[in-house]
Amino acid sequence: MSTPILTGPRWVTVRQHRRVLWMLSAVVATSLAGVVALRGWAAYGADLYPSSPDGPLRSAMDVAGIGMLLLPLLVGAFVAGPMVARELESGTYRLALTQSSTPRAWLAAKITVASVAAVACSASLAGVYRLGWMPLNGTYQFHWADRGPYEATGTVIVAYYLLGVAVGALVGQLVRRTIAAMAVTGLATGLVMVVLGALRWSLLPVRTLTTPTAPGVPKLPRDALMMDLGLTTASGGRLPEGACFAHTRSMSQCPPDMNVTGWYVDYHPVTHYWPTQSIETAVVLVLAALAVRGAFAVLRKRHP
Repeated sequence: MSTPILTGPRWVTVRQHRRVLWMLSAVVATSLAGVVALRGWAAYGADLYPSSPDGPLRSAMDVAGIGMLLLPLLVGAFVAGPMVARELESGTYRLALTQSSTPRAWLAAKITVASVAAVACSASLAGVYRLGWMPLNGTYQFHWADRGPYEATGTVIVAYYLLGVAVGALVGQLVRRTIAAMAVTGLATGLVMVVLGALRWSLLPVRTLTTPTAPGVPKLPRDALMMDLGLTTASGGRLPEGACFAHTRSMSQCPPDMNVTGWYVDYHPVTHYWPTQSIETAVVLVLAALAVRGAFAVLRKRHP
């Protein structure tokens, strides 16, 4: 007969934080019901509001995109504060160590329960978000590469949730003060998200289109993400988009001495979405693994 999964420290951890786990389930269920209702309104409300039948859905998805970016910070803060630092600060973790439980098992239970809950919650919310995003895909602020839709519709959001758990487990032990640990974890997780968000479109090489000066700016493929636009010269050099305008006050007329031969545009096609997601997800998971390793290293140092 197999041993039940929820035994010992894991069972205690689930019991301690069962209200939060139930709350996460309620958030997913409520989000799903709300998105289904708003999609129905967008589909059948066109007769009543022909100008913007998807207005309520768009507003809700704006808020949902922000929420999806903030939740990894909140998950990390919860792990760092109530799950780890509070027990260290109050000394209640010693009770667990008297129940035939090792320090390693105590921390492993925290990380395991939080990770399973984070993966289940983030994957479910990503699915709900994608359901609401699909009718808006390609419209203003809902392009596949926009902040919010990019993270919330792919695998990277799950990795960021796990990063929050890992950073929380590490910071909670280092700081050992509930509020301070929550603040530090939120800042650290948010900083990683900002930095990787700024670097993600450098992970893959851009594609380039060029045209002669006369036809004008190259036409991008459908749903492409433009990265740079400018002028090419006879020597193969590049000039800013407004280089000719600064001299002639015209975008189409360039001084002969500039030797402008045409336009160029650098872009990422929509086919770069999943490769970029995969690379960024791998990077985040490596950082999360390093944070978990650091958390156990701190534990071993303090409880040899």
